[in-house]
Amino acid sequence: MKPILLAAWAVAWTASAVSPASAHAFLDHATPAVGSTVHGSPPRLALWFTQTLEPAFSTVRVFDRENRRQDKDDAKLDPRDATLLLVSVPQLVPGRYRVEWRVLSTDTHVTEGDFTFVVAP
Repeated sequence: MKPILLAAWAVAWTASAVSPASAHAFLDHATPAVGSTVHGSPPRLALWFTQTLEPAFSTVRVFDRENRRQDKDDAKLDPRDATLLLVSVPQLVPGRYRVEWRVLSTDTHVTEGDFTFVVAP
């Protein structure tokens, strides 16, 4: 009987340890892709997350090498997909850009991160 109780406890503990981590919204993928090189300036950046987001508390900003902000400050969720955060950019000159994001998932967990991409001529 004790081995069965021990096994049940181990399963319950493992399930409770995994559940909170899966509740956070993490970056799933982006366009331009993380670390990629694109030829020509994209009109906007698209970031997909693993959870639905709260629009009022989710942001994305784009910076050039000199740390000057390059996005149009119009970050918004796609109306058809609450996991997709979009931001417009002006014509970007060739160079490396850093994307910083900070999002609040609908379950109230905040996550943040950054990545780079390169615009080639």
